[in-house]
Order: sequence, then C-alpha cells, then structure tokens
Amino acid sequence: MEPEYTEKFPARPRIVFMGTPDFSLPCLKALVDRGHEVLAVVTQPDRPKGRGRKVVSSPVKRAAEKYGLRVLQPEKASDQQFCQVISSEAPDLLVVVAFGQILKKGLFETSRWGGINIHASLLPRYRGAAPIHWAILNDEAKTGLTAMRMDEGLDTGPILLQREAPIGREETAGELHDRLSILAGDLLLETLEGLADNRLREIPQDHARATYAPKIDRHMSLVKWAQPARAVSAHIRALDPWPGAFTILGGKEIKLFSPKVIDEERSDVMPGRVSGHFHGALQVETSRGVIEVREFQIPGKRRLIASDFLRGFPLNTGTVLGE
Repeated sequence: MEPEYTEKFPARPRIVFMGTPDFSLPCLKALVDRGHEVLAVVTQPDRPKGRGRKVVSSPVKRAAEKYGLRVLQPEKASDQQFCQVISSEAPDLLVVVAFGQILKKGLFETSRWGGINIHASLLPRYRGAAPIHWAILNDEAKTGLTAMRMDEGLDTGPILLQREAPIGREETAGELHDRLSILAGDLLLETLEGLADNRLREIPQDHARATYAPKIDRHMSLVKWAQPARAVSAHIRALDPWPGAFTILGGKEIKLFSPKVIDEERSDVMPGRVSGHFHGALQVETSRGVIEVREFQIPGKRRLIASDFLRGFPLNTGTVLGE
C-alpha cells in the first residue's frame, strides 16, 4: 500500500545525500548541477587503504568538499544520536546511492518524504551489495537501474522508476559500473521530477521473484576451466577490475582480463590447455569451446596486454593452465 501524503512533493526538496564510492558521484553531481539544495552529504568514515595503510577519504567526501557541501561521516548512520543530527537539518528527502550500510526506519523518519535509493539492477533481481558483478557472472543479456522508496529490508522497497540497459558480450564489471553510474544521475533527476509532478506511483516488488547479489570476495577468483567458454568468459569479466580472476601455473597465480569467446561449440578440447596465439592474444580451451585472453597480470606487477606479457612469461601451445 502506498503511504498517505497530505502535501505535494516539492519541486526543490531539501536533500541529504548519502553515498560513498565512485558509483555515487554522478548522482551527487546531477543534484548540484541542477541546483538542488543539498543540506549535507553523508559518507563512510575515512579508512586505511592499500599496502601502506594510508588513511584516505571516500570519493564522495572529496567531491562534496570540492562543491563546498557539509560532510558527515558516522560510523553507524542509523544510531539515534546521528538520526537527531539529520533531523535537526529538517530535510525533505534522503537520497541514498551506494552508501554502504544497512539503514533503519529511524533514519528514514528524519525526513519528511523518507528515503529513495538508486540501485544498480532491475529489482527484485539482484538485491544486495554486488548487482553489477553478478549480472555479468550469470551472463545476463541486460540489467538496469531502479529508483525505489526505501524501507528496512535489503533492497525490498517499492519501485518508483526503472531503466533497462543491455550488457555487451565482452563488457566487464568495471565498464558496466561506469556506464550505469552515469545513467544513475539522469534516473535520479527523472525520479525527483516525476515525484514533483505526481507522475510516479509506487509499485510493490514481487518478492517471490527476488534474487540476491552478495558481496564479491577473493575466494571466488579461481577460474574453473571445466566450465563452458561463455561461463569462463563471464567469470573473468565479472571480476574485472577487482578482485581479478586468476589461474594457476607452476604454483604461481596469473590474473586474466579481457576475454573473448571465439568458439562456443568445439568439443576436441582439454580444459585449461593453451591451443595457440592469435594477434598477440592467448587462446585457451574450456570444457566446451575456446576463449582468447588479451590481458594478464602477475602479483606485484602491472596489468599488461597479452603480447607484452607473453614476451616475459611465455605460455607455449599445449601448456595446461590451472595446474
């Protein structure tokens, strides 16, 4: 059931924006460029990062400071004390884009119109932390973006607006991330305009159709050559650029990037066997079909195109990867 509102959604709502990674940036930029009043930007606390464990700010914090916006960095955004801080700002709306914490009802109640979220999937499919990775991992032909009214569930709120986006046959998670991120800014503005014009209606999600996209971790990175070519390619693309899919050769990890399926049906194959080189790319057999791998990386070294990598690390025809 849609909530009852006794007043019209404002054309220029007073907004508290909540986001953390690069994906959030086009949405924040869209609000600023369109002249929306952003009362404050809430982002994750500064964290140690990298080998040197240097403390760094989130991309959203750096952008907010550039725009001259107030920045808040709570450890737990739903704590009562922080909710009081937000309530004192008297926002009309919370806008949440890849913030990185599970948010509770008390936080939404600090805002007159609650919270809306831009999620990188066509809900109810791929609820959770890594919808872009899992859409590619499962070799989907399309994905998209959803603007939804937030509730206390994990991406379970009613849908306000959706936009589909095709997934390229060779597109990586990083490439799809960047493309959807840009589209998210446009979808956010369209959602705010639709609410202000009273053109949008909340559509409850069909929870029976829900699928989930849990966090990606390094334990998923080992390439399984005993899968078909399409699945192997999807696995490598889904983990590009992070954490990177790898294979084993002589006890060493070799990360693989930029795959291309060149044969989906060939059956005279041995999973993981190098079948040749073509235009500098390495051809590798799977349980059914063959892929090309066009970029490689070994630990502690930079990512290289295949021709450069193979000059220093030759992988001859007949070599079996994964052993």
